[in-house]
Amino acid sequence: MAFNHLPAGVHDALAPLSVKPVTHSVPMAKNHRPDRSQPDPASHPSPGAVLGRLASGPSRSARITHTEHLPPRAGRHAVWPDRIRPEVVAAVQACGIEHPWAHQARVAEHALDGDSVVVATGTASGKSLAYLVPVLSALLDGSEAPNGRGATTLYLSPTKALAADQCRAVRELARPLGTAVRAAVYDGDTPFEEREWVRQHANYVLTNPDMLHRGILPAHPRWSSFLKSLRYVVIDECHTYRGVFGSHVAQVLRRLRRLCARYGSSPVFLLASATSAEPAVSAGRLTGLPVVEVADDASPRGELVFALWEPPLTELHGEKGAPVRRTATAETADLLTDLAVQGVRSVAFVRSRRGAELISVIAQERLAEVDRSLAGRVRAYRGGYLPEERRALERALHSGELLGLAATTALELGVDVSGLDAVVIAGYPGTRASLWQQAGRAGRAGQGALAVLVARDDPLDTYLVHHPEALFDRPVESTVLDPDNPYVLAPHLCAAAAEIPLTETDLDLFGPATAELLPQLEAAKLLRRRTRAWHWTRRERAADLTDIRGEGGPPVQVVEEGTGHLLGTVDASSAHSTVHEGAVHLHQGRTYLVRSLDLKHSVALVERADPPYSTVARDTTSISVLETDTEIPWGDGRLCYGSVEVTNQVVSFLRRRLITGEVLGETKLDLPPRTLRTRAVWWTVTEDQLDQAGISPEILGGSLHAAEHASIGMLPLFATCDRWDIGGVSVPLHPDTLLPTVFVYDGHPGGAGFAERAFHTARSWLTATREAIASCECDAGCPSCIQSPKCGNGNDPLHKRGAVRLLGVLLRGASETEDAGAAAGANGAEAEAAGMEGAETTARASGAEAEPAGAEPVDAEAAGANGVEAARTAEAEVAEKAGPQPGGERVGE
Repeated sequence: MAFNHLPAGVHDALAPLSVKPVTHSVPMAKNHRPDRSQPDPASHPSPGAVLGRLASGPSRSARITHTEHLPPRAGRHAVWPDRIRPEVVAAVQACGIEHPWAHQARVAEHALDGDSVVVATGTASGKSLAYLVPVLSALLDGSEAPNGRGATTLYLSPTKALAADQCRAVRELARPLGTAVRAAVYDGDTPFEEREWVRQHANYVLTNPDMLHRGILPAHPRWSSFLKSLRYVVIDECHTYRGVFGSHVAQVLRRLRRLCARYGSSPVFLLASATSAEPAVSAGRLTGLPVVEVADDASPRGELVFALWEPPLTELHGEKGAPVRRTATAETADLLTDLAVQGVRSVAFVRSRRGAELISVIAQERLAEVDRSLAGRVRAYRGGYLPEERRALERALHSGELLGLAATTALELGVDVSGLDAVVIAGYPGTRASLWQQAGRAGRAGQGALAVLVARDDPLDTYLVHHPEALFDRPVESTVLDPDNPYVLAPHLCAAAAEIPLTETDLDLFGPATAELLPQLEAAKLLRRRTRAWHWTRRERAADLTDIRGEGGPPVQVVEEGTGHLLGTVDASSAHSTVHEGAVHLHQGRTYLVRSLDLKHSVALVERADPPYSTVARDTTSISVLETDTEIPWGDGRLCYGSVEVTNQVVSFLRRRLITGEVLGETKLDLPPRTLRTRAVWWTVTEDQLDQAGISPEILGGSLHAAEHASIGMLPLFATCDRWDIGGVSVPLHPDTLLPTVFVYDGHPGGAGFAERAFHTARSWLTATREAIASCECDAGCPSCIQSPKCGNGNDPLHKRGAVRLLGVLLRGASETEDAGAAAGANGAEAEAAGMEGAETTARASGAEAEPAGAEPVDAEAAGANGVEAARTAEAEVAEKAGPQPGGERVGE
């Protein structure tokens, strides 16, 4: 890969690129979805030409900081194993797929041998066909049994949309096989009258881990005939099962394996993953079984042009006169509009539901000014929509009726969107794996594709668009999880005991922490030991003890007050900040005001309105140290890691004028606090260190607060996390440490591994943090260095130069400590390397949001409603000064 760092205004995006339609010596359409007509590559504009039109004009060209060119790649064919039923091979050939790619044949061979296998290849590399061929062959064998169901398969998807899409693909591929393959979706959207048929007759059941946890495993006697014949378990997009969510799924799979053994089956696990580091290790940790890895991608690929795009500075100023860039939301809406005008089929990935709604509205309004017929061809797609709305959007996208879609990560996974020409990514999605997964949505039919990453006014995004090697010259992250986390394991032991009483023979299956936890569960009167087994003792369902996605309870239903019409849902963990009384709520381009929020019954009542303002919730956060596990001296200061309790409460909301961002007023809220016991890394400094840094009491709070914000913004470079997964608090005098202290904590009960990773890489992490602040061109701090889009204190107080000096003194203390240790014969570098290696093994990363904010970030950039662009970025959010409380950056909000 070649980098081309060019000065602003002199960029190769404007020069003619020698990009020709992608052709190979192998037919490009041979390994594609059978139910899609294959586009002619010549009918698609080259990605270089599309980018050139987007960047036309001096003001636009200066926004591109880098372009990366990934050349096309030819494919390598193989043959299917001779053990595959000829009827299945014929069905595949009838779809135009004469020969498999080499990695597909290898996966099929392992599956037939009874080896659990993970295929970790690029987007559109035919992973689905790799596992479908051996599965269909087994189902065809099973159809010859007396009951017609001698073999069954369970398919697990992280999203309902992906399961529905895969069900369509399976039915189309298996059509020549007649009734031998009976595929059916079984999830929360499945009508109750259909569920009994699925249990009794389907032999290919598509569901999700949530339904397996709550619906199938607790009702295993009704699924006995299916489980008895279970031959394969397919786990699609398994890289998404990471962190706390992944740890929960790992225990759900162990419960599944236990029940299968009870009914006499031992299924083979077939896993599909986006490209990741050490996929076999991650898959083995997820399933609890040895897993073979197939990662050599033999599929062809069209050219990809990847541009890094930084929105321009505006004439507006944010807090303390900080310069403000145009929002990534507004910039992405412009790009989506331009692509639609060109007839380029595109998806814009947005970090929040509100952002997706706003981008679609802005694009529709601007398209209507050009051609009213185009306005309806751009829509939003997000979680929280009703099932029929999601399905209609998926059909419109498949058919080509839609030209553009503003989508959350609900569309990031393997839903087939063949024929897309471009992807726009509004803000770095948190990991390189997710970035490439989103970029790979375009070009799935073999044609060249364009991907554009639009930077938010955020320290990490700013760093990345000016340091492309951090994206293009580093491997993707490992998928890390920890099934032994006691906060995860305990409720699953209860659920397993409710399914079948636990015995000592089950201890190895659930992991080494089981023996220690069982007495604690007995003491809590959740389990009772009778003779040789532990039994569930309560009347309520044990599966309800935990929400595997950490969403904090049942979703809140958003209901139109006048009609009783259900608009959609909001995750319980984000309800306090998004559908509180008086909040502005967006749904499918329409604006509503929340009249009341009933937390007891999980209902928010709304009514149509057109307010000239948006709303942003404000909260307070406090933290207390429960236990310090590890403590390292850094000079006079200390670097610590341990358990903490975080208390968060939404206390008010601001109303902001749409055009200017002016704060119109603040309204108090009376909502209950939310508490979180988790893991944190924290550091302290002494008075002597403050004197060395020239930090007076007047700037101490702002210096600590600024260092906290910047360190959170930089942590995703060192841990597999996203800024929205972590929170922080900075205190000039903390009651537990009795010193100025900065905390960074995991946003998940029991921890998620982010703070642990931060502790083990603290010197590199905080060095990069100091450099990011010091190298920023602003005078007093801006969203690119120390201001945060989710600050609970309205980014006040902040002191940029104080943060640089403070971190400098702290890091000098770390160097002195390490040098002293080396002089005494303790090699500090080796100790750090050992700690990093241990963190790689035990760190846990997560895509799910935690308390108090919810399952996805609330995009403050998107606070403007009705398609009117807010005149300033929300990363420099105008807020009234907070009272004398500690500085804090909340999780997820």
